[in-house]
Amino acid sequence: MITGIYAALAALLIVALALNVISLRRHHKVALGDGGHQDLLAAIRAHANAVEYLPIGLLLLLLLELSQGPAWLIHLLGSLFIIGRLIHANGVSKAIIPRRIIGMQITIWLLIMMAILNLLAFAGIQLPG
Repeated sequence: MITGIYAALAALLIVALALNVISLRRHHKVALGDGGHQDLLAAIRAHANAVEYLPIGLLLLLLLELSQGPAWLIHLLGSLFIIGRLIHANGVSKAIIPRRIIGMQITIWLLIMMAILNLLAFAGIQLPG
């Protein structure tokens, strides 16, 4: 199952972002919330945003795979989705606005593309490949 690769990479990204939040909470001695620390707020949002977008992207990818989408297409979409999420997380965490924008654009366009491909597959239209 190809999607398992991208789910594993997504899980590692979520864990890395969570560990960053934990580290900053310890550093700033903040148990809940951001304590007014911008770096902690950014880390919290980077983690939360990943948790918000990764599940739907992985679900769409899995459905494409289960619809007999070609392996090359599943790998392409999965790779680009993870790359987009990495770029976005880096942009949010380090307050680098262009990276944040590029990462979000990649994510949104891939979600739209995967949604359309799933609708085509559901309608019985052969996926490219």
